[in-house]
Amino acid sequence: GDQEASELGLAAVPGRQAAFREGLAAAVQYARAVGCHRIHLMAGRVPLGADRAAVAGEMETTFIENLRYAADLLAHEDMIGLVEPINNRITDPRYYLNTPHQAAAILEKVGRPNLKLQMDLFHCQIMDGNLSRNLETYFPLIGHIQIAQVPGRHEPDSPGELNFPYIFELLEFLGYTGYVGCEYTPKGDTLEGLGWLRSYWENRGLQHGGTSKAAK
Repeated sequence: GDQEASELGLAAVPGRQAAFREGLAAAVQYARAVGCHRIHLMAGRVPLGADRAAVAGEMETTFIENLRYAADLLAHEDMIGLVEPINNRITDPRYYLNTPHQAAAILEKVGRPNLKLQMDLFHCQIMDGNLSRNLETYFPLIGHIQIAQVPGRHEPDSPGELNFPYIFELLEFLGYTGYVGCEYTPKGDTLEGLGWLRSYWENRGLQHGGTSKAAK
């Protein structure tokens, strides 16, 4: 969308369907060029000055229509479309899609197997908590995981509410084999900030890169 007009995605914004399709076509070209098979279909914000409850029905209808269009297009490219709930308590008060419960209900209505949930644990913790049960409940829908400590949105080993070693073990137990996106703001140097990952591998008896020392 138009960032200067405070747009953050268009998939659920009524009246912007043509712009959404144009942006999706461009995203597919970029994804194809870099070999990326997942595209985040951003819902967008409740229109400025509008009451969220008053426009919720129209925005859901628009979202479902656009997601079905996107799913059909992405299927031809062997790509996955992702929807991500973003918390409206801290990060973006006007963002339309806020919880995994809302996202799961919309994905069920859309009914396309190549649309998945992009579950950012930072946003999920702020909106609902109960991460273990939510990961278990929505695991069949999850197509990508993102992490950041709460509330500072820094490295997973920074002070905060979340026990990431436990969460990583839970993801392994559930059988998650996808990427874990580090969508956090480093407290200092980026490479130094990745020390948490080196420590995690070493504590698990792994070498850097996640390979087993025993296998070597």
